[in-house]
Amino acid sequence: MLKHTAIPLLALLIWAFNINVNKLAVGVIEPAAITFYREFIAGVLLGLVFGRGMWRVRQQIRAQAGRLFVLGVLGTLVFQCLAYVAAQTTSATNMGLITAMVPLLTIGFGVALLGETATIGGVLGGLVSLFGLSYLLTEGDPASLFSRGITLGDGLMVIAAACYALYNVLLKRWNLGLSTWHSLTAQIGVVLPLLLFYYLEQGAPAVTAQGLPLVLYAGVGASLIAPFLWIRGVELLGSSRASALINLLPVFSVGMAIALLGEHPYAYHLIGGGIALVGVGLANTWKRPLHRMNAVATHCSR
Repeated sequence: MLKHTAIPLLALLIWAFNINVNKLAVGVIEPAAITFYREFIAGVLLGLVFGRGMWRVRQQIRAQAGRLFVLGVLGTLVFQCLAYVAAQTTSATNMGLITAMVPLLTIGFGVALLGETATIGGVLGGLVSLFGLSYLLTEGDPASLFSRGITLGDGLMVIAAACYALYNVLLKRWNLGLSTWHSLTAQIGVVLPLLLFYYLEQGAPAVTAQGLPLVLYAGVGASLIAPFLWIRGVELLGSSRASALINLLPVFSVGMAIALLGEHPYAYHLIGGGIALVGVGLANTWKRPLHRMNAVATHCSR
């Protein structure tokens, strides 16, 4: 099981580095350009490598076209685009905290759609990690969250987080009969026309020489290798266990910012990150079903 956990963890490390790439991209490349070109590059590379294989399984792809479209829209289009739009009216702190709701939302969707049993560790670990990340992202002052109003961007991020949680669950529920690479290629392929429309609607901003390395990393690392590893991780671990690891993303990102961008480490980084790690550990080790705890509590109250 440990080697299986390493697969989605590697995906999160790639995405965490991409968060810092996005920081470097501010003022260098427009969001519409990096959103479109990262998926375009990934799609072209996948098509060149797996085009023949995709042709051989075209009947299966055609049969699963509707599901592949839904997965592509949820996992690629909606989450990315809504995050960019939400950033205009909400803070990076709120975006990080709302994204940290994905594991808990995944548990809810898993119970509703897969008939999975919620575990004590999954629920408690999710709440502990959420508190740890709130401590980290608010620089040691979680109470400050209550003094902030709710914005349109917050609402958009809630929708984005729910869509990504649903994506994780549907990946597990739908047996597409395709390899992970073929599934990823098809998901990117079905959303590229929509991303192209978005790119053109934003005026088709150009990619400068300074922004090209950032686009290449986003296209190869964040849009090709990381999604493949993540999809494989969900297949091996299940949606709930894999999603619990998402709370490590802000921790990895902050660690990389300190190491690579020279940002100064503070005590709240260590405290908040440590609490988030404890939560992830609980989610992945405490597997007692939640309904058993409820049964014990009911019995003791009689």
